[in-house]
Formats: sequence, structure tokens, C-alpha cells
Amino acid sequence: MRIINRQFNNQCKLRWICNLVLLMFPLLLMSQQKHNGGTGQQFSVRSIQVHLPNQENNKIKTSWPSIGCWFWTVEEFKPDGFKRFIDLHEKHTSFGLLTTSLRYPGELTDPKIHDQIKAGSEYARQKGMGIVMDLDLRLAREQFRERYPDELQQIVLLREFPLKSTGTADITIKSPSFGDHYTIGRADYVPLKSEVLRVYIYKKEGGFIDANSVLDISSRQSSTGNKDSITVSVNCKTGDERLTACVLIAVTLYTPDVFAPHLLSYQREILKQYADASLAGACKDEWGFPGRFKPEINDLWYSSFMAKAYAQKRPGQELLRDMLLMSFGEQGREGQRKAAINHYMEMFWQRNGEIETDYYYAIKEYFGEEAMSATHSTWFPFPDEREIFKNGLSWWTSKRDLAQTDESTPFSARTSLAKKMQSPVWYNMYYEGSLKEYHKDLWISVLGGGRLNYHPVWPDDMANLTTSLLQDSLLIAESRINMLNYISTAPVDCPVAVVFGHASALNWADKKGFADVGLEVANALWKKGYYADIIPASEIVNGSLKINQEGKVQYGVQQYEAVVLYKPEHNRIELAKFFINASRKEKTQLFRVGNWTSDFEGQSFNGNAALPAAMKSSDNIEQLVQAVIASLKAKGVTVQTSGEMRSNSGIPNSVMPKTSGRIRLIDGTVIQASGEKNVMGDPIRSTITIGNKEVQFDAIGVAAIRLNREGEVEALAAGGLKSLKAGSFTIELNERADIVLIKENGKWRGIIQGLEGNIPEVLNSITRNWIRVRWPALYIKR
Repeated sequence: MRIINRQFNNQCKLRWICNLVLLMFPLLLMSQQKHNGGTGQQFSVRSIQVHLPNQENNKIKTSWPSIGCWFWTVEEFKPDGFKRFIDLHEKHTSFGLLTTSLRYPGELTDPKIHDQIKAGSEYARQKGMGIVMDLDLRLAREQFRERYPDELQQIVLLREFPLKSTGTADITIKSPSFGDHYTIGRADYVPLKSEVLRVYIYKKEGGFIDANSVLDISSRQSSTGNKDSITVSVNCKTGDERLTACVLIAVTLYTPDVFAPHLLSYQREILKQYADASLAGACKDEWGFPGRFKPEINDLWYSSFMAKAYAQKRPGQELLRDMLLMSFGEQGREGQRKAAINHYMEMFWQRNGEIETDYYYAIKEYFGEEAMSATHSTWFPFPDEREIFKNGLSWWTSKRDLAQTDESTPFSARTSLAKKMQSPVWYNMYYEGSLKEYHKDLWISVLGGGRLNYHPVWPDDMANLTTSLLQDSLLIAESRINMLNYISTAPVDCPVAVVFGHASALNWADKKGFADVGLEVANALWKKGYYADIIPASEIVNGSLKINQEGKVQYGVQQYEAVVLYKPEHNRIELAKFFINASRKEKTQLFRVGNWTSDFEGQSFNGNAALPAAMKSSDNIEQLVQAVIASLKAKGVTVQTSGEMRSNSGIPNSVMPKTSGRIRLIDGTVIQASGEKNVMGDPIRSTITIGNKEVQFDAIGVAAIRLNREGEVEALAAGGLKSLKAGSFTIELNERADIVLIKENGKWRGIIQGLEGNIPEVLNSITRNWIRVRWPALYIKR
């Protein structure tokens, strides 16, 4: 075993060295160019990564590249079948990473699949791209089932039916089946077994169960059926006709139990199997319980291991009995019902977050510290009942190197995840049915502090997944926007936090708060150009949302000028202490929406009185938003890009920035961007004031600059730059070019894109340390 471990450790070291060389190669080129006189003509690279300052909290300390999606079908598993996609995207994109997943009927544990993935990854490395492979255990379910047949996910179906005075009362229940993109080309999460776990009878009055009448009559039932359907019969007695029966059917599904004891070790085993495959990282996509588009509160996720965890969490309580309470409610036990749901749903998000986080650290262990953990934890990317019953809104506890979401995830969630993950930008996996929509979202994302992870056009172009994104100038425009990544060291500044009651949002017993995370407040602020993060109150309890030494509320590197506590009902009382402490130095203005009348255990609690008197309260959202904006203006907070309601892929609307405007990053960088009329960017001829300094730009698409404390230029990035004037710092070019200048240790270094011939003397007078990045070639369909 010691020899095997030594060999494995040596392999990890070798991979780390290879990855480091690949990472440093562009920087070595810059050094070589300087040695050769710095003309920048000797070398041209398709993409680079540069070291970013102030990344102490991040494993990956370089700028992030363009990222594309790749889905392996039958074509990729033909001999050298992966080469066409890689060759095309090497030439026509600046993608540095490819988040890659199987759409092929096979298991990750199959050596043939391993070998093909390894070959594809090595070939991509040769072409300057790293594959971040989806190695989720849902793509290896059969082996898990064979090894651990008792560790599969169950769902309990609670079904009521009336009894009679004599004979039998019967009910037939069909077993559900579920599916998602992990079941494409392989079996759905089909039922494997259906069984009766419990039968209760009780009186019902006013739609609620009489708690004192509940009896377990499981011994009076009999059942027949199979995995797909089961019929339950109850022997009736005199007086039963006034009662209701409820049967609890457990359906075992073809997918690992979220609470399975061997789940963490099994997902690590898969990662270790691919440790020799030259991967740039690994994905876990849309993790959680099987997704349901129409979840019902009388269909609840279950397993014996989950029941055991619940009993440990709540000594003296039993999950199956509490499921009856949670689903239908019982007279006189309203508080107990809320407490049961609070604990049950807290288990949801905590366990899902634990699985995601262990996956993250396993990636680092097997692929190296700078290997990427991808993609997004969001499934139905909106905080409603669909996402709640999928993962309990575990987004903020699902560890990643980079904040990642998908489709129409609200921007207020994207930006808050960037703060939690300490990432300078967020990435959103985006798809639509036409390239025209990508043109908008490309620029909208920039003005929200993010970038796109490019999913192929879907569903309208399924026949051309490999080339669907290459049909116009979209990915050339992406190469221009990517210039911003070289100077963006911190996420977009959001001066407001909307801290929503996590327990309240997950508790379906309280219809006023369920699936409400404060988006109405966040949307209203974003619409006016005052960016806001939405953050679950559980981030206070786990210590992620803090009060800094200056007395301001802080999340990651973000310090907040205002915090709105949104619907704190049912939450832990630690929140009250936090906000009392936050109010003492009066650095962050505090607001509240909604009353706080019960705690996490369902006990009466005067939370309104426990919160600081300085916390302003209003249930009128319009008035509250006006008060928040007034407080921001009083502090001198300037407005950013205004927003508008937008959606894609059938996801509910939320406010997103417009396609032209200005934002500021926490590091002081000011970014102007405009792609309203042209995907390559619109003309930017502007004069802006930063502090007491005036900056003039003539550029196309993007124009970004950061000044130091003395008002001197520290970094700049501009698309199609013609001229720049910032005090005594002046650039005048005869021919437009994409330019990046970064000052490190008092010395400039530069990146130039889209300019042929000699480096202009005005640029060489600033620095002779230049590197050229070439434009992606325009794709011409043959």
C-alpha cells in the first residue's frame, strides 16, 4: 500500500508540474519577448492567464479564461472522435477551459470510457485547452447499486383515503420515475421497489388532523403489487367510517441516497480513477435529490440513513411520524410542525452542501491545488419550490473555486455567490435557441460583474451542437470581453445585502414566507442601479456573514452600506445578536421586512423586540427601497447600470442590467461596457470622474480603468482603444487595438489583441514588455 501511495503521489506531483508549465508558458513568453527587445512580434498566443493580486483566499490566483461547454455523444467515442471539436474551438475561440459531460450510454467506471476521456484531455492540452470533466457519481450509478444495494434514494408518498365500517378500504398508488440530463442515454431514476412503511388512521377536522386520534394500524394492512404500483388494503372496523387512513409508501429509486454512508467515499473513488487523465478539474452539475417540476408536500425524500440523521438531530422524534405532521398538519401542533420542517429542510441543504464541498477538496487532492471545481449547483435556477425540494437552496454552501450559476439565476444571487466563493467574477452557464439572445446576455453579464460559460445553442440547433456557437462573431466578441479578466481582481460592488430567512423560505407551513427570498427588494434596487446581494440568514449562523473590525457587515471582500433582513420568521435566534452587534457602530444601515414571532424550534419568540431599535421596519417594499436608496445617497454611493426584467429558458423573470452602462468593482476598477447595437461592442466616447480625477476614453465595447490612492493609473483594459487620457497618462493610437496594461511592482506589462505589425511607439514608451493575443478566426461554414 505504501508503494502504491508513493506512486500515486508522484503522479500528482508530475501532473502539478505539467499544469504549472502550461499555466506559466504565456508568462515565460512575455519574459522572452522582453529579452528579445519587446517588440511583441515574435510570438502570438490564443489565450493567456496572468497572475492576479489580492487572491490570498483563493486556490487559483490567476485570471480566469473563457469557458465553453462540451457534451460527449456517440461521435466523441469514435476513434479520435474528440479531435473535431477541439480543433474547431482551438481555431475559432479563445476558450481556455471546457466544462465537459457525457451524453453517452456508459458508466464512468468503464475503462474504455476512462481511456477515451484521457485521450481527449491530453489532446486538448496540446491545443491549449483544459478539460474539466463531469465525474459525478450519477454517471456511475450501476456500480454503486451493485456494491451498496441498501443505499439508494427513496421517496415517501403519503396518500390519504377514506375507511369504511366493514370490509376493506383499498388504494392503489403508482410509483414515480424521474429524469434529468444525467439520464440522457441511460436509465432514468426509475423505481426499483415499492413498499409500505406505515399506515396511520385519524380524525380530520377543518382540514387538519386531530393529533390525539392518530393511531398506527400498520398491522391491519396488506399489500400487493410491484415496483411500479402497489395496492394497499386495510381491514375496516365499526367506527372506521368516520376516520381517514394515510399510507406511507417508500419507493426506492435507481440513484444513490443523498444520505448514503458510502456516497462520499464512492465519489472520491471515481475522481481517483481519473487522476491520471490530465484533466484541468472536475464537475458536479446540479447536484441534489432528483429534480421535480411539480413537487408536492406529501411526497418527501427519505431513506433509513436520513431517518437516522433526523433522529440524531432531534432526539425523541421519528421522521416517518413527523412526515405525517409535516405533510398535513395537526390541530394544536402548529409550532411542532414548523420545527419539524425547519429541521428536515436544514438537513437538505447542509447534507447537499457537505457532498459538494467534499467533492471540491477531493478534486484538489487528486488533480492538484489549481484544478478547477465546476460547474453550478443551481438546477431550476430560481429560488422557488422546485429548487427548494432539489437541494434546499444549498447554493451558498456548495464550494467552488468560482461562483457559478446557470440560465436565468437572479443576478443578486450570482453576485452574492461571487462574494462567498471569493471569486473576482462569476460565470453563468447560458443557452438559448438562437445566437441573437447570446449577444444580449454576453453584455448583460459583463455589467453584472460576470461572464458566460457558453452552452451550445439549445434546443433549436441540436443537429449542430459542435458548431452552433461559431456561426457569427459571438466568440470573437467574447475574446474582447475576456481582456477585462486580466485586471479584475475583485467582484462587482453591491452596497446592499438582502439577508433572507433561510428557514422561512424553506418552510411550506407558512405560506407567507415559503419560497420568498427577498427578490422583490433586490429586483427593485437593481432596477434603479443599486446592486444588491441576496444571502441566506444561515450564512450568519455558520460565520460567513460577519461584522468586520470597522463595524460594517461584510461577506467575503464585500462591505455593506445597508442590510435588509427579510422575513426572519422561524430562524435561529443567533440572528438577533448579530444585528444588535451590527447596530452598535452604526456603520451599516439596517432595515427589516416581516415580523419575527417564532424561533427555529417553533416556539413563540418576540424577535421584533430582540432586534435593534435602530433597524427600520416596513412591509411596504416600495417605501422600504426608497429608504434604502436614500441612505445610500447620503453615504455618497453612486448609481451603477439600471436594470430591467428579463428571463430565458422559461425561468421566471428577475431584474438584470441593461446592455450598456457602467459598474465598479470592489477593487476600485471602473468598467464601462456597451453592446446594445453590435455584438462586438458599441463606440465608447466618455469622460468620467473617479475620485477627483477625470478620465477620457475613446474605445469600443469595453473601457476599464483602476487608479491607485494617488489617482495614478494602476491598470486598464479597453477594446478597440483609440485614445485614453487620465491626468498625465495619455495614449493616442493611429489604429485601434484591444489593450491591457497592468502595473506590477512599479513596472508596466501589456497585452495587445487585434493589431498587426509593429507595436506603436506610444505603447513601447510605456513598456516594452508586451505579449500578443490573436483573435479567434471567423468560422466559415463549409
